[in-house]
Amino acid sequence: MPSLPRLNGRAVVKAFGRDGWKMVRQRGSHMILVKEGSWATLSVPDHREVAQGTLRSLLRASGLTVDEFIVLTGR
Repeated sequence: MPSLPRLNGRAVVKAFGRDGWKMVRQRGSHMILVKEGSWATLSVPDHREVAQGTLRSLLRASGLTVDEFIVLTGR
């Protein structure tokens, strides 16, 4: 399994946006994403670097694999 890229919060939101997730609001340093037809709500921290465990948790909740996410990031 490939390793996750090190990304900031805005880059993570942009990658999820390519999969249909929309940012609906921001409260403090967390950006909230929703997707039509999905029960999950993603809370992405607006940090300089999103922790690897946090990113894995977001991927699990979104239903994406690491490979699919890497393609969405454009790397």
